[in-house]
Amino acid sequence: MATFHLKIMTPDGTAYEGEVVRVVCRTITGDLAILARHTDYCTALGMGDAHIVQEDGTSRHAACMGGMLSMIDGECHLLATTFEWADQIDKARAEASKARAEEILARKNLDRREMELAQARLKRALVRTSVAK
Repeated sequence: MATFHLKIMTPDGTAYEGEVVRVVCRTITGDLAILARHTDYCTALGMGDAHIVQEDGTSRHAACMGGMLSMIDGECHLLATTFEWADQIDKARAEASKARAEEILARKNLDRREMELAQARLKRALVRTSVAK
């Protein structure tokens, strides 16, 4: 199967670089799959599960939150605000973060900002727990 070069970067450095058959991630408009010979493309990333399929057929999953994805001249660059491989996610920490966010959301009289921050925290925790399973 045809492959293409993928480089995944975060503020902490390079999370992955190599040849892949496919990359799938959540954009701000829905899920997107990139294959070899995809047309040039650029989009903002949303928050969700991302996965790559390597040359040998191995699939790797990650929690990806925010950033940009571009496919230019046959090379794909994924620049993520947060990108955590499934095997690197601390499940207990993600569950604790989910519980804290749910506690905050259960309170009465939250102002709009507190509500939005708690909802974002809950969504991040749900993505991490989902990917880590």
